[in-house]
Amino acid sequence: MSTTTDAVARGPVHENRLRCVLSHLHSTIPATSSRPIQIMASRPFITCHVLDTISGKPAAGIAVTLKLLSPSESSTANWTATTNSDGRVPEWTSSTDINSVVAKVKSELKDGEQMVWSLTFETEAYFGKGKTFWPQVELRFAAQRDEEHYHVPLLLGPWSYTTYRGS
Repeated sequence: MSTTTDAVARGPVHENRLRCVLSHLHSTIPATSSRPIQIMASRPFITCHVLDTISGKPAAGIAVTLKLLSPSESSTANWTATTNSDGRVPEWTSSTDINSVVAKVKSELKDGEQMVWSLTFETEAYFGKGKTFWPQVELRFAAQRDEEHYHVPLLLGPWSYTTYRGS
């Protein structure tokens, strides 16, 4: 569900300002678009971004796959995306809504159980064949039932990478 913001009702100056801000957050809303502004009701349970540590800039155009590994019987779905111009994945493509799967899994988890997720970044396609030690980077992490959102940054170079739990 999405709703039109109050800024649209205030006039073109507010609408243009909001459109500009949203274009930085969501790569599919151009700052010059004439479409009505709509905001998603909720962000995905998992988001990520990639920073190129050699250039010091966001790593745009990296294919990313997200999978729920455990509990394994909960979903066979996977989600895909490509990092936007800011190196971010603000939304996932799949026939299955990630937040619906997460809500279902959370409702079935017993005390002390957690979800295990995998993010796989296609880094060789970004750097070029033979120009990186890491053709793919897979990050596996645990997610707790009581958490609302996980953000996973990847700091990436051709010969090393690091990650942490973002906010």
